Amino acid sequence: MTTSLADHFRALPDDGLMALIRLRPDLVIPPPSDFSALAHRAQSRVAVARALDGLDTFTLEILDALRYTRVGHTTSTEAVLALTAAAGVEAARVRSAIDLLVQHGIAYGHDGALRVVGAVDEVCSPYPAGLGRPAAELDPLAGALVADAARLRRTLLAAPPAARAVLDRLAAGPPVGTVTPASLRSDPDSPVRWLVEQHLLVAVSRDAVELPVEVSLVLRRDGGPLGQLHPDPPQVQTPTRDAAQLDRAGAGQVLEFVRNLETLIEAINADPPSVLRSGGMGVRELRRFAKLTGVDEPAAALLVEIAAAAGLLGEEIVDNKRVESVFLPTVAYDVWRAFGIAARWHRIAVTWLTMTRAPSLIGQRDDRDRPINALAPELSRPGAPAQRRAALQVLSELPPGATIAPSDVVDLLSWRTPRRVSRGAAAVVEANLAEAGLIGLTGFDGLTGYGRLLLDEVVSGSVDTDDPLGLNAPDGAALTGSASLLDTLLPTPVDHVLLQADLSVIVPGPPEPTLAGELELLGVQESASVHRITAESVRRSLDAGYTAADLHALLARRSRTPVPQTLTYLIDDMARRHGGMRIGSANSYVRSDDETLIAEVLADRRLQSLTLRRLAPTVLASRHTPARLLEALREAGYPPVQEDATGAAVLTRPKARRGPPRPSWAHRGIEDPAAAARLSSPRLAGVIEQIRRGDAAARVARRAPVTVRANGTSTSSHTEALEVLQQALRDKTRVWVGYVDSHGATASRLVRPVSMGGGYLRAEDERTEMLHTFALHRITAAAPEDASG
Repeated sequence: MTTSLADHFRALPDDGLMALIRLRPDLVIPPPSDFSALAHRAQSRVAVARALDGLDTFTLEILDALRYTRVGHTTSTEAVLALTAAAGVEAARVRSAIDLLVQHGIAYGHDGALRVVGAVDEVCSPYPAGLGRPAAELDPLAGALVADAARLRRTLLAAPPAARAVLDRLAAGPPVGTVTPASLRSDPDSPVRWLVEQHLLVAVSRDAVELPVEVSLVLRRDGGPLGQLHPDPPQVQTPTRDAAQLDRAGAGQVLEFVRNLETLIEAINADPPSVLRSGGMGVRELRRFAKLTGVDEPAAALLVEIAAAAGLLGEEIVDNKRVESVFLPTVAYDVWRAFGIAARWHRIAVTWLTMTRAPSLIGQRDDRDRPINALAPELSRPGAPAQRRAALQVLSELPPGATIAPSDVVDLLSWRTPRRVSRGAAAVVEANLAEAGLIGLTGFDGLTGYGRLLLDEVVSGSVDTDDPLGLNAPDGAALTGSASLLDTLLPTPVDHVLLQADLSVIVPGPPEPTLAGELELLGVQESASVHRITAESVRRSLDAGYTAADLHALLARRSRTPVPQTLTYLIDDMARRHGGMRIGSANSYVRSDDETLIAEVLADRRLQSLTLRRLAPTVLASRHTPARLLEALREAGYPPVQEDATGAAVLTRPKARRGPPRPSWAHRGIEDPAAAARLSSPRLAGVIEQIRRGDAAARVARRAPVTVRANGTSTSSHTEALEVLQQALRDKTRVWVGYVDSHGATASRLVRPVSMGGGYLRAEDERTEMLHTFALHRITAAAPEDASG
């Protein structure tokens, strides 16, 4: 008796179905209606390809063995064991690989009659185990050669070295090779031509040849028909360091990365770059910000992408007519800056692990040979989160303190998921590891302790990727396990500074948020730990509402060294002069109680473009706006302040422009390996129960009489249906009811009528123990239960 994949799924216990869904969560998104729909979805090309992408090299080799040993549509475990025994592979390893294929729904049946789903042949190589077609199928002369075993061996022994090298390469698989047509026709020294003439190879087209399976089996006689198998991952070197050394190296990089990200966003805030028509940031702008931040272009590209994906960087339209936009920090950036360094880094790292962006592609060429810019739509890669976590998973499986070279990580992933890690993907893996090092997840090519915890949090789903900034949390600054561990490795935030005689301010550690805000207003940052107080920065503090006494008190409270006398004189001098000149609207005016100062401004050649004119000994008027006048006077070295209509000074902090965040690029799709973890056991149980109920209903519906399943809605059939229902109501028997549901689809159900009136039929479904109500005008047919037999 032939068993279909739907029957196989139907016979599985709930635990088996849960294991299948955890391995292939895409099969229940959305939940299928019954087992037939589940089997249909499991056998589709896309679903099968996605399932095969997660299998290791050895399991795929055993799958090829199943395909190669098929007779008709079935094979057996014993047939596969007979082939793998020649390669020296333990039978238990082979059975485990077959069981894994069955758990994935790629193969089904029992040991004596295993079947492989049909889509496997469509998405895999047409040559199982790298073996070609029979010689007789390719060419009669080649078939005659392989039929004579002695002649075949003599021909192989007579092959020149170059020809034998071609045979060995094709025997390893795949068995098809491409050649130039000239080498087959006119090149007497061509080894391929010699092989074709000797019928060891068969020309299948003008530029392709194929090695018959019989020749491949002779060449593989030492390793068996399947060739060399790879039951174990490649051996790699894992030098060990002190785990604390890795954590310290990563923590140092965390400080650098967070500081660079803040510097980059502040540079964007000071001079917002335009958004290209293609939606990205220009190459020149990225280079400029890289120079201002002090990093190379790849690192700047990573910073920009993470800032946008985390919602720290957005866009604002500046010209509605021309539809021109600029990049600006968002309000979320201000919230992020209020957090501690560990919490800020945690948001950054979670964003990097979940964003569907590939920063390593910036600067490369797209399909149209155009350069790919930062923040361009072309950088979207749905599989990027899975690739990052797969690379870090290799590191997390090593003991704490163990390190591994990026090339060895590529080799391991090439064995674990060979269909995902191709030659082109190897560069992506190495780029992901380099980015992890820049962010501070790794140190010395080893995973840090807090990085290990963060990876577990993301994979288990305990981190809310829908709210990467923690804005909706009761306490946005609360630290999780990974951030808490990192916080113990970082320097303690300081609340004091060291003032120097040259007016420089030394910050002996990361400043606490309040101190950082004060330093931003009072000084000019020159490096990560050095600020400098200038006349301009003091004037900026006075504009924000500070008085000279406030600044003296602030410095005395924050400084662990004596306040330099020069700094005291600078503050007093700027405070004495601050507000001595006022600007208002005339279109604008300048007034001062100091007539000498007014005369000096009027005579200043640098201000001739303002077209100032004297209205009174202490008042000058200008046709320019107050803002333009204020800016020009400050550039000339004067300390004016603006006043309102009542003459009161207008003291405000400079307003920072903020733009709306870009759409979230965090990926939460079915290709996410953490999707299975987010399918909790109760939810899986509910999905399985829904499938079983739907399958039972579908099987019952298929037993309905043809007259009930038909779509006819004539007056006579409707009248007859009502008569059948009335008779069943009197006899208290079950009846088949065909009806049209609210979506316009036809359905049928076996029920026992309870009452009929008011335009509705009320009936009980004894199988589900539920009472259903049918509108009489929607009933298309009815038949007694015995009519289905």
